[in-house]
Amino acid sequence: MRFFYFFIVFGITFSSTTSQTITDIKIEGNKKLKTSFIEKISKTETGQSLDSIQLEDDIKLLKRLPSVSFADYKVEYTDEGNYTVIYTIEENFTIIPSVNVYTSNEEDVAYRIGLYEFNLLGQNMTFGGFYQKDIYNSYGINFRAPYLFSREFGLAINHQDWQTQEPVFYDEATVNYRYRNKAFEVLGLYQPDFNNRFELGVNVFKENYSSLEEQTLFNFLSEISANKTMIRGVYEFNNLDFNYQYVSGFKSMLNLQYVTTDNNQLPEFLIGWNDFNYYKRLGQKGNWASRLRVGLATNNDSPFAPFSLDNNLNIRGVGNTIDRGTGAIVLNTEYRHTLIEKGWFVLQGNAFIDAGSWRNPGGDLGDFGDADNLRVFPGAGLRFIHKSIFNAIFRIDYGYGISKKDGRGLVFGIGQYF
Repeated sequence: MRFFYFFIVFGITFSSTTSQTITDIKIEGNKKLKTSFIEKISKTETGQSLDSIQLEDDIKLLKRLPSVSFADYKVEYTDEGNYTVIYTIEENFTIIPSVNVYTSNEEDVAYRIGLYEFNLLGQNMTFGGFYQKDIYNSYGINFRAPYLFSREFGLAINHQDWQTQEPVFYDEATVNYRYRNKAFEVLGLYQPDFNNRFELGVNVFKENYSSLEEQTLFNFLSEISANKTMIRGVYEFNNLDFNYQYVSGFKSMLNLQYVTTDNNQLPEFLIGWNDFNYYKRLGQKGNWASRLRVGLATNNDSPFAPFSLDNNLNIRGVGNTIDRGTGAIVLNTEYRHTLIEKGWFVLQGNAFIDAGSWRNPGGDLGDFGDADNLRVFPGAGLRFIHKSIFNAIFRIDYGYGISKKDGRGLVFGIGQYF
């Protein structure tokens, strides 16, 4: 049916014998999401000629919104040369609580609770926060309004007070620190067209490392603190198309950060990484997904290197922050298959391979080929998905390292891994 509509509109659009004009646009099915907001972000307007490509782009954009689980359109002929476009919206439930419970070490159980509204005031604005107890207390508050001023311009404001126990890798030994990062960030958001998006802003924060070890074996820094300023820029190319749990298309996201400091023990640095994501539908129930991350940072010979090897970031099953580096190349690829789909519920299985390598602090590009820096973790997992609640995907994965020194383990989370 969708192909039929596209074929009709395509033929109408490129007909040379008649002028096909949109005289009315109707929006159906939306309840909380404001009709005025949909009209603001849609490029199709009354008085325009019928354009099938623009209609398809509007639908893709709507399906990317957290507040929309599915969207479609149809075209109705009204009289000679005039047409009505009807958008049909299926909304997501967007007030989402979150609860995560996990073990942070052999003795302590950590948890994180949060609440976010992803469609504040019916304008697709996100507002919410979290509280985390992971030995220490942390919290964060976030506001994001990508269409606050217009279809192109928006704003994001973030504040966090983050405290964790972090391992720092000296040559002689690994030292555990109490790490604290208290930050305030403002970002300007700009989306010139359907595929491209930019962010630029400043983050002012204070970092503090307090050693949890007795200084007995060697001389290490017991207390380090720095006031820092980060200039952050993001460029995203996004051509993804969503159909409930299925995704197809390509996305590339470039992150660039320049961090200044008032303490040379935590030196200033420039860091950049690019995520290349590719998704392809395979048959009726299959989805292949891949992410390649390539990143480099200023090559300071410091134990506080910015890239980390971690379960929740890049390699499932490897452990919590087991190494650091000044460069990273990571490939995550997996096949997702829908096992059960009944109404709103989907059970999805996946088989994956996560592989990556790191450049040591102060090392060279040859470190990427060093067998000691290479990690390969195949594994499998499950996804429990609610189709009409935004990001309501509970995932569990088990990764198994193939070399003797590698570990293995379960990784839990909310949302797809990538």
